[in-house]
Amino acid sequence: MSGNATILNPRMEDFARQFADLLEAVASRVRSLTVDRIARVIKLTGLGIVVATLVFTALIFLSWAFYGALAIWLTPAGAFAVLAVPLVAAGGYLWFKRTRTSDT
Repeated sequence: MSGNATILNPRMEDFARQFADLLEAVASRVRSLTVDRIARVIKLTGLGIVVATLVFTALIFLSWAFYGALAIWLTPAGAFAVLAVPLVAAGGYLWFKRTRTSDT
């Protein structure tokens, strides 16, 4: 046999290239539907946790500073009373707006 027997038919080479392109397209499609979306969700979740931590810390320090400013003008007990009034009012409002279940 001559060396020409090892050369593939051009149509067969085209089929192999098309099959490889199909496999690559399927893999890209599956990756875009699964991994890319999950990566975005994980990134946004991490960012949300960091932002929530920073906001919570800022609220704690803000309330601490507000209490300190009130404690200068009032006594510490008066500062607690001033801070307790809106919290008790909000708790009472939520208590009266709660949904009630019937016991029948």
